[in-house]
Amino acid sequence: MIETTDGLAAWAMHIMETLGGPGAGLAIALENLFPPLPSEVILPLAGFTASRGDLSLAGAIFWTTCGSLAGAVVLYLLGMLLGADRIRLIAAKMPLLKVSDIDRTEAWFHRHGGKAVFLGRMVPIFRSLISIPAGIERMRPTIFLVYTMLGSLIWNCTFVLAGYELGENWWLVQDYVDVYSKGVLVLVVIVVLAFVTIRLVTSWRERHRLDDEEAEADS
Repeated sequence: MIETTDGLAAWAMHIMETLGGPGAGLAIALENLFPPLPSEVILPLAGFTASRGDLSLAGAIFWTTCGSLAGAVVLYLLGMLLGADRIRLIAAKMPLLKVSDIDRTEAWFHRHGGKAVFLGRMVPIFRSLISIPAGIERMRPTIFLVYTMLGSLIWNCTFVLAGYELGENWWLVQDYVDVYSKGVLVLVVIVVLAFVTIRLVTSWRERHRLDDEEAEADS
């Protein structure tokens, strides 16, 4: 084991060295269930482990993709358990959210759910979470599995191959992914702030409109 490897990387490498390909799959399955575990560390490390001969390159890609599917299925089932009705009840009690927002989201997901799952598997933050709305909307399991597998295969191949080619410098991949992840996070924050601002302004205008109507009625 590399002396400079510590923390999460040491844990992931230990699992891969001990269990081989299934260990890589287990690490990625846990990454899907616990997003703070970064795939940009585990996947290149799987590629590096393959370059050392502890497992084959094809095995690293196969098992990590199996792990991605396993983790996604668990979150899909969680979404099914939550259900659309329960989400509507939660939305009705949340400030600034409306049940109509959930209805619009459902309509959008019915039209673009396949593309959302496929592309979502290649976006940090969303790559795990996208399985939950798929379950809530009860997307056909076969469609969900196909799009999840394709998106995961592209993501996993990219990072496993990078780790394989970089060898002991596998950790360089994380520097590039960090820029990508931060860009996604900034975009999410901008969208959330825009949504909150629009809702607050709309609510303020609605209150003033009602106050003006009441004042005119009293006069």
